[in-house]
Amino acid sequence: MCGICGLAWNSSNSAVSLPEALRMTNVLQHRGPDDAWLFDSRYGMVRTFDEAAALNQRPVNESNGPGAFLGHRRLSIIDLSGGRQPLSNEDGSIWVAFNGEIYNYKELRDQLIAKGHQFTSSSDTEVIVHLYEERGHECVHELRGMFAIAIWDSRRERLFLARDRLGKKPLVYRHDGQRLAFASELKSLLQISGAPREIDPEAVNLYLAYQYVPHPHSILKGYAKLPPAHWAIYENGNLRVERYWHPPYEPGSSAELLSSPEDESTSEFAGSERWSAQQWQRKLRETLTEAVRLRMRSDVPLGAFLSGGIDSTIISGLMQEQSTTPVHTFSIGFPVKRFDEREYARAASQHLGTQHHEMVVEPAALSILPKLIWHYDEPFSDSSAIPTMYLSELTRREVTVSLSGDGGDELFCGYERYKAVKLATMFDRLPWPIRKLMTSPLWQKLPARADRPSLRRKAKRFAAAYGQPPERRYMRWVCIFDDKLRNELLHPDFAAQLGQHDPTSFLEECYRECPSRDFITRTTCTDVLSYLPCDIMNKVDIASMAYALECRCPFLDHRVVELAARMPIELKLHGQQGKQILIDTFRDLLPESIQHRGKMGFGVPLDHWFRNELKPLLADVLLDPRSLQRGWFRPEAVQQLCNDHFSGKLDQSYRLWNLLVFELWQQAFVDCSTPPSNVAE
Repeated sequence: MCGICGLAWNSSNSAVSLPEALRMTNVLQHRGPDDAWLFDSRYGMVRTFDEAAALNQRPVNESNGPGAFLGHRRLSIIDLSGGRQPLSNEDGSIWVAFNGEIYNYKELRDQLIAKGHQFTSSSDTEVIVHLYEERGHECVHELRGMFAIAIWDSRRERLFLARDRLGKKPLVYRHDGQRLAFASELKSLLQISGAPREIDPEAVNLYLAYQYVPHPHSILKGYAKLPPAHWAIYENGNLRVERYWHPPYEPGSSAELLSSPEDESTSEFAGSERWSAQQWQRKLRETLTEAVRLRMRSDVPLGAFLSGGIDSTIISGLMQEQSTTPVHTFSIGFPVKRFDEREYARAASQHLGTQHHEMVVEPAALSILPKLIWHYDEPFSDSSAIPTMYLSELTRREVTVSLSGDGGDELFCGYERYKAVKLATMFDRLPWPIRKLMTSPLWQKLPARADRPSLRRKAKRFAAAYGQPPERRYMRWVCIFDDKLRNELLHPDFAAQLGQHDPTSFLEECYRECPSRDFITRTTCTDVLSYLPCDIMNKVDIASMAYALECRCPFLDHRVVELAARMPIELKLHGQQGKQILIDTFRDLLPESIQHRGKMGFGVPLDHWFRNELKPLLADVLLDPRSLQRGWFRPEAVQQLCNDHFSGKLDQSYRLWNLLVFELWQQAFVDCSTPPSNVAE
């Protein structure tokens, strides 16, 4: 696991200096504390600022043509003594900087050696170089893992970028016509002299809706995220971005149309439409067990996140089955009971025989807020980033690699909202008079407690969105500020800049990827394409990398995803029980108390904290004149949100957290004269 950055230019006049390139590289030190190098096509390999300063004074013996530099910060996981990056092929014509892990690298290495390729290391990175020699940009089809890859092909004067299928590893870029800069994190691109920092109004609108800025957008104008399952080629000053994989939710337009000819995964599903539930279970156990086995390849200690939920318990159990010693497992808890899962984590650990570690997060833990803002680069208001950072810190004390259960909810219908989707599709078939009653505004006049998610409160939320088309109904259920609330919040001048911009279009585009399946399956597909990479994967990558911890997700092995995508919905959501097939398949790994427990999530007690210990912080930041006068929001609307929450009238905690994070991000990244190069600034 590492941090990468670089820049390709049309002419040397557009290149960056070596000290600048090193600053871009070293701002990613937290991602790779073990080593740092960069390759520059003009000078070769460079490591220190002293070397860079000396080389920068020398005349460059080359034409005023295209070139590139690749920077790399290394966290050593495989081939600890070798595997230095950037790394090249035998004649130095192809260079790679790579962030991630290729889990089938041993198998690929044997195939490449049989074809005559010579290896100088045992790392998975060198496999990518030789695979690119064989197949060019089509090499991504054979990679099983998580990755963000940058390859400089000097023979073609081409920069090739690629991101893994599910978006586990990030890659951001900026193309200004004369050069293409890229990095694992936005803060690296901001180290380039003169890098603009103008906020994109449409990105703000998206953030208010989703609590993240979805790909390919960035919070700053002129920057973009390479979407999952995409590659990009920069050549002759032109940038081309294309998709190379689709999760096969939609028959006839799925992964098999884009997969490698050598990929046998599609033939494994021949006749699957006739499989029995037992056949699906056997295939799931086999595929997920193999995914865990591959992710246990490591030359450093590894463990697992264990919340006591179904997903993390299954992953920890499959690890323990394949380990000769107790697996280290880790969990986080809160003093507020309805957010505390430690008793379930302990029960799972005892059942599986793992060596368990835990930590309690107190309100004072929000002293981590400056660090959280700096690491996430963009405003990101999923509050579970807080415990994820603490969980990563706890885990890193014992191990360097941790497996997680991320992806299980989206693939196997684990979220409570999927039950609401199922209920709504049933109501859609009711006679019109009954449907009209369901959408009556009288429902919204019923009182509901703000201090907990009562049944009445859920019913009000359900009814408020029920009368809309299914896609927009789902959007209203999952968004932070819906259309009505954003209209009340936005300052008129800011709203005028947005014109007809509609944040829902991002979600609707995801729904269009799977038009023919049932609406619940279409919704899980949409979450796999949107919420999973933009929120969950982003959250886990940034939080874990803040502590140089590598996090691996067996559920997001693309073969597990392809299996889940083809699976009938009845096996996943049975009645009102989500993840039914996971329970049936892995019942031996799940304590009885965990098999049918409700979904708790990984949230924090923001509503309680904002009315008590953190009330002064919220008021000092959001109601400060600097914040109120920025021109994004109506001051009276922000004040009203605070009043409603402080009084207990409504739970506005997630909306207030959304605004708080946005304001703190502006103070850290926009207000300062130069972008910060470390969290202490």
